[in-house]
Amino acid sequence: MIRRQTRERREYLYRKSLALKESNLAVKRQQLRAALASGKPIPQELAGDDELRRDFKYDETTQDDIDDEYSALSGVQDPRVVVTTSRDPSTRLSQFTKEIRLLFPTAVRLNRGNTVLPAFVKACKTAAVTDLIVLHEHRGVPTSLTVSHFPHGPTAAFSLHNVVLRHDLQNAGSVSEAYPHLIFENFTTALGKRVVQILKHMFPPGVKKDSSRVITFANSGDFISVRHHVYVRTKDGVELAEVGPRFEMRLYELRLGTIDNKDAAVEWRHRGFIRTANKKDYL
Repeated sequence: MIRRQTRERREYLYRKSLALKESNLAVKRQQLRAALASGKPIPQELAGDDELRRDFKYDETTQDDIDDEYSALSGVQDPRVVVTTSRDPSTRLSQFTKEIRLLFPTAVRLNRGNTVLPAFVKACKTAAVTDLIVLHEHRGVPTSLTVSHFPHGPTAAFSLHNVVLRHDLQNAGSVSEAYPHLIFENFTTALGKRVVQILKHMFPPGVKKDSSRVITFANSGDFISVRHHVYVRTKDGVELAEVGPRFEMRLYELRLGTIDNKDAAVEWRHRGFIRTANKKDYL
């Protein structure tokens, strides 16, 4: 089984390397497309490339995104998300796990028990689970959230801050089971868009226009504020009610592999010891 996973991951990385070899051509296609759309004169280096201009009509359907972990099932079927915890969770972490499960309409919560992580991951893959969320704590306080996409990754690890449970919110409304509208704010860099891809594919497609449920992921200084609201239209406008939970999370590692693969390549890692670490925003 380990050899099969290694081979499949190697094949995926090989396909990705082939796409990287055409990155220069993709940049030229994008520049030519932008020049034609704006009506400006085509740059001299592109105007002299007769082959590029001749084949441009066949390149219009070419996508520049080379990450295909989500392309197979994106928008085709609902994701199957499993939410679990570290071993022997506290009462507060168990309650937080239940509330995280309510965020995702198609998610289920499973007790970890004494099951080791590789066996748990194997069972998830056998059951055709698409994403696994693992929550950790320190002395009853939730401290980290790890999202692993199956079957080949990626795995994103977030630290949790300022966690407020539903029961700690005043006048928290009831949780709707409708598919939510998603709001992603201030994710401007390539890494930020990568995080958006990971987060949005844990929610099912096909949300209805009249859905009264909204989940917001707002980035500010690399801290992602997560808010969960329901709203009701009134004569005077819209009444908004927060249903929780409320927390901030910060990305500190992104790996090209599943959560049980400790040897997976690191795509990005937060390095807080660098002198300019607190002066630069990565998302």
